[in-house]
Amino acid sequence: MTMDSQDLFNAAITLSGAFGGWILKTIWDAINDLKTEVKELNREVNQDFVRREDFKDSMQDIKEMLNKIFDKLDNKADK
Repeated sequence: MTMDSQDLFNAAITLSGAFGGWILKTIWDAINDLKTEVKELNREVNQDFVRREDFKDSMQDIKEMLNKIFDKLDNKADK
């Protein structure tokens, strides 16, 4: 049984198709892993960090309290 050029061509196409499929599968799996990691990171960030608006509101409250304290200290120093 001899292999002619058509058989070699078919074998080459089959091998390259299988290799290309393996590469695409590997890339697909890597993308899915990255999506999962991004979702986890997003969840962690939302739990661990304060939103900008909440921080601004808290800082405004602190500034108001400090202003009241400084006003009282100024009044005590004036007496």
